[in-house]
Amino acid sequence: MPTSKRRTIASALATLALVGTAPQSFAQPAGPMPTRPINAAEREQVIRAAISEMNKRYVFEDKAKEVDTTLSAKLKANEYAALDDAVKFATRVTEDVQAVTKDKHIRVRFSIDPLPERLDAQAPTEAEIVAEKKDSARRNFGVERVERLPLNIGYIDLRGFEPADWAGDAISAAMNLVANTEALIIDLRKNGGGDPATVALMTSYLLDERTHLNSFYYRDANRTEQYWTTDWVPGKRFGGKRPIYVLTSKRTFSGAEEFSYNLKNLKRGTIIGETTGGGAHPGDSSRLTAHFTMFVPNGRAINPISKTNWEGVGVVPDVKVAADDALRVAQLMALGKLAETEKDPRRIRGLNDRVAELEKSAPKP
Repeated sequence: MPTSKRRTIASALATLALVGTAPQSFAQPAGPMPTRPINAAEREQVIRAAISEMNKRYVFEDKAKEVDTTLSAKLKANEYAALDDAVKFATRVTEDVQAVTKDKHIRVRFSIDPLPERLDAQAPTEAEIVAEKKDSARRNFGVERVERLPLNIGYIDLRGFEPADWAGDAISAAMNLVANTEALIIDLRKNGGGDPATVALMTSYLLDERTHLNSFYYRDANRTEQYWTTDWVPGKRFGGKRPIYVLTSKRTFSGAEEFSYNLKNLKRGTIIGETTGGGAHPGDSSRLTAHFTMFVPNGRAINPISKTNWEGVGVVPDVKVAADDALRVAQLMALGKLAETEKDPRRIRGLNDRVAELEKSAPKP
């Protein structure tokens, strides 16, 4: 694999580290985590390594120093002494760091299997990349479901923005299947984020002109990286003024929040559901020891319109409803929009019948 391509994949995989559907060697799977006992020497080694990573790479240097002070004091006071379980220890350190930074991206994780040595602490090995791509393919690269709902409304259930080099064909296929629908619902209620390049790719299908979507400032490299839509996409764009509805929940996080935030600021989509999780800081997962990793955000998002981001506050929906009811509400809004310009009596009856059907299915108070 060419070095530049490998770095692109490595960066995307690191960004996916906090995604619920992320590659398994980086993400914490559902269910009980395999664990083992941990002694004082190993606890101290992990704490010292975590402090070092924060001081070296965390996007806000002053907060990194606060973490240093806090963890060092807790270690000196033997506050971790009773934590002899590796997973519980990792969880406690995560909570302590998040309490200082309020940054939900930061996470310390334990691996029961030894982690491979890496030339770069943040870069996965070739073997890891191969395994991650296999797992990503099993998830259909984040595209869970594509459907044409009644009255020609497109629906895409997207569970992750997986590396663009891998997910491009799946994204293209999904968008081409909904290209002739008259309204589009994009469901991000179970999407934990991912690769900003994939966010840009997906958004490229929704805009008619090349558009600056977002920028990321990285502290360690002191650089700013811009993300724009592409001039060309495979197949058809879902362009023009056709309505778009984005469904969110409290679980919608990171890159999925960026997608929602971008469309909201561009006034290209209506956000329906719950306020999102509030994680806007990209970063990398580092190897702390042979069995512990830590995700450290080294950047911050800067939206070209708002000049800020959604960190800590989330993306507030345009229409606030329970996540479980968001799809129904989105369909009602889409049907109402279509009815505004419809002239065909038969189709008007169909629209009215579908509206009545959806209204009957409303959750009972």
